[in-house]
Amino acid sequence: VEKEGEQTLALKPMNCPGHFSLFASTKHSYRELPLRYSEFSKLHRNERAGVTHGIMRTRSFSQDDGHVFLAESQLQEESMRFIQHLYEVYHAFGFDTVDVKLATRPEKSMGTDEDWEKAEKALADALNASKVKFEIAKGEGAFYGPKIEFHIRDSIGRYWQCGTIQVDRSNPERFDLEYIDSDGKAHRPVVLHRAVLGSLERFMGILIEHHNGHFPLWISPVQAVIINVTADQETYARNLADEMQSWGVRVEKDFRNEKLGYRIREAQMQKIPLMIVLGQKEVENQTITVRKSTGENLEPMTLDRFREFLEPLLKPSGGKPH
Repeated sequence: VEKEGEQTLALKPMNCPGHFSLFASTKHSYRELPLRYSEFSKLHRNERAGVTHGIMRTRSFSQDDGHVFLAESQLQEESMRFIQHLYEVYHAFGFDTVDVKLATRPEKSMGTDEDWEKAEKALADALNASKVKFEIAKGEGAFYGPKIEFHIRDSIGRYWQCGTIQVDRSNPERFDLEYIDSDGKAHRPVVLHRAVLGSLERFMGILIEHHNGHFPLWISPVQAVIINVTADQETYARNLADEMQSWGVRVEKDFRNEKLGYRIREAQMQKIPLMIVLGQKEVENQTITVRKSTGENLEPMTLDRFREFLEPLLKPSGGKPH
């Protein structure tokens, strides 16, 4: 707990002091900036019993916490870099609708009016330069500086605040952080607090519900399962599995002595994205038949065509601000 005048400001559990101490443990030059620290660490928050909810809201959680130490002149460019990265991550996970809010100075805060005005302007300029639409959340900033909040919309229309970037000029002063600038004198850095996913546990819950378990292929734990109709196709199926593994595909084989429909339904219930069904026709033609977990059947294709089909699905695609 920190006190400022008559006000008592409660700090949430965070990695900030550790990163500040790490920065202060050695001397730094302006040539090193921006200097970026990040960690995926376990945090704790004393939530009330009635507020906790599955993995969506827990007392103990992990966070993709990061801090960027930089000169004031680098603030807009670094904020734009973060915004672009955040949209790429969200797009790769299938979240294409993001509401953005610029949260300004709250009633209880630290720092001067001039510092707050500069910080709010830098964030607004970064959003405008990135061509991102946003609204002002008046008085909802952190006590040490303004922030941008990124709210992703899931498939049933709910919004979740996950990503954030926050400007901090107060803590570098309190922790006596310095770097040597080109003029040979010591200057205070500005700190950006940033997170893309927020609570990893909560983000996983959002992701599962957003896709109803039908993950994009690149993040599915099992990406494909090969199912033979009879034992006659087992050699062809094993060779196909070896070939797919050489491409980097996470593939399993289901050669159990069970009915074909039972095995297909079981794979579908497990939401394995691709089911490759091999009968005697596929062996003779050296083709494969693919069924998606959604129930859609694709046209029979050659192995080369199948690889072309898979390649763009095996890696996350880049995103742009919307």
